[in-house]
This record gives sequence, structure tokens and C-alpha cells, in this order.
Amino acid sequence: MRHSLFFIAIVSAFAFTAIGVSFWASYALAGESRSLFDGETLAGWQVLTCEAEVVDGCIFIKSGNGVLASERQYGDYELELEWKALAEDKWDSGVYIRCPLPAEGRPWPEKYQVNMLKGQEGALPGVPSTITDMCHAREWNHFKIIAKGNVVTLEINGEHAWTYDQIEVMEGYICLQAEVPAGGQFLFKNILIRELD
Repeated sequence: MRHSLFFIAIVSAFAFTAIGVSFWASYALAGESRSLFDGETLAGWQVLTCEAEVVDGCIFIKSGNGVLASERQYGDYELELEWKALAEDKWDSGVYIRCPLPAEGRPWPEKYQVNMLKGQEGALPGVPSTITDMCHAREWNHFKIIAKGNVVTLEINGEHAWTYDQIEVMEGYICLQAEVPAGGQFLFKNILIRELD
């Protein structure tokens, strides 16, 4: 009887330890979301050939053609942000994922941009199947972008928009586009990233 109780205690301890290890392993794998914008400063961003400032807890894209680029590059992640176009018409901006910094003499990277152009909000330029009509004109919109391997998925305002599986670049910067002369001013807030690798 004493041996049986000892055996049960050992098995129970092992099972508890295995469950604990499994829990913490999955927790570490999942990671935690963290903010890429503190709501007060542009710390953590490189402002390239444009002008931006913080207004009422938002990044305000004020003038110029260029980008705000993250300080470092990212691979697999979930990125969430809210954005709002301020122009009355013909607004245009975007968020670039896994991109290089713009080449010399160019204001923007070549790809990959999730568009905020009027009438093509959420689309990947050059990929017709990603054009949607899920955004609200001149209101706050929410994007959730999931990049994992060569697959990118976009959710707009809580609903699945598209999945694209031909992404060729596995790591790069996150950039907010400034295209104020032709596309007007924009606001961005609640920019969160959760790394998946």
C-alpha cells in the first residue's frame, strides 16, 4: 500500500510538472502584445522624408512623402493598428510590412503595402483579390495583419478580409506611409505587435 501511494504521488508530480512545462512553453511561444507607439512620443520610429507629430495620443502624419519606419525589423507577427483619413476625398496612405527602408531617392518601399487608398482600403497593390469595401470613410478603422512564413492575413474591423500566400520576404521593417500632397493627412493609434517566433 505504501509503495502504491508513493507511485501515485510520483506520477501525479510528473503529470503536474508536464502540464506546467506545457503551459509555460505555449505561453512563451504565443508571446505578449506590446505597443509600438507610447501615445506621447515618436520613440521607436524613424521619420524619413516626411513630418509627423503626436496629437491627442495619435501619430499625426502632417506633411511630405515618406514613411515612419520601425527602429528594427520583424519576421512573423500579429500587428494591430487603428487609422483614420482626415482628407475630404482622395485620401491615401498605407502600412508596409516586411519591407526594406526606401531606396535612395524614393519616398516609399516597393512592397509590401496594405493600402489605405480611397476605394482600395486594405488591398495589397497588384493583387486584385485583396480589394475590399470593408472600411468606413473618414472614420476609425482597425487592421489586424498576421504575417507567418509566406502567408499574410488581414482582418478589417474584426472581420476576415483576405489571405495571401505568396509573400517572398521573411523579415523587414513596419512603415506607416506619408503621402500628404496627394493623399491627405492621417492619424494612427493603438499600434500593437505580438511576435510569433
